[in-house]
Amino acid sequence: MKMKIKDSRALVTGANRGIGRAIAEALLEAGAARVYAAVRRIESAGELADRYGDRVHPLHLDLEKPETIMAAASMASDVDLVVNNAGMLQVASALDSNALSSLQKEMEVNVFGLIRVAQAFAPVLKANGGGALVQLNSVASIKCFPDFATYSASKAAAYSITQGLKEKLSGQGTAVVSVHPGPIDTEMARTAGLGDMAEPPSLVADAIIKALENGAFHVFPDSMARDFWSAYHGYAEAVIESSPDSDAG
Repeated sequence: MKMKIKDSRALVTGANRGIGRAIAEALLEAGAARVYAAVRRIESAGELADRYGDRVHPLHLDLEKPETIMAAASMASDVDLVVNNAGMLQVASALDSNALSSLQKEMEVNVFGLIRVAQAFAPVLKANGGGALVQLNSVASIKCFPDFATYSASKAAAYSITQGLKEKLSGQGTAVVSVHPGPIDTEMARTAGLGDMAEPPSLVADAIIKALENGAFHVFPDSMARDFWSAYHGYAEAVIESSPDSDAG
């Protein structure tokens, strides 16, 4: 399913900085009529609102607080595009003393947060003609990086949920896009010590718009991601993107 950005109404979680900010700006530049900047602190979206005026509507949304997600879905009842960009990374291998607490926190945000967003906004998207749901996953969704094992596990789980949403939401005409960046120049990447190899957030934003307009499910936007895709695409296209003939055993 394809979607045009012009005149769309979008909600972007974590729109105040990094990839989320780049996505919000790219959507606005591509002609989106309105972008709801869904952030934990309303004031953090002030600069974006100042730049684009009344086309930007800051909203309070915290992926760990279901009531804020439901409230956002009520206030942004005209959206036909939801981009769940917000997430978290804690540096922890499986053997580190903080592994369990890190995994618990990352699952709460990266996985439970996705499910909460999908459950809150699926009816909204359906009411507005279907639209699209975009989920920011990672190359860590398909390969565990040992020093980021708990993050990799949470993103693998989020990728699995995204696949399930693709099948479930297709019936209401909602496209689902799974985005798998490598190191991108964000505060998260710098905190993880990946700044030297990071690429601009605009690569992710531009690739998402292209995927929406072309009807693609998988997005591997940067250099590292494209290397992953070259090895993974055969399996992904034959198994992940194909329609299931029967229920899983």
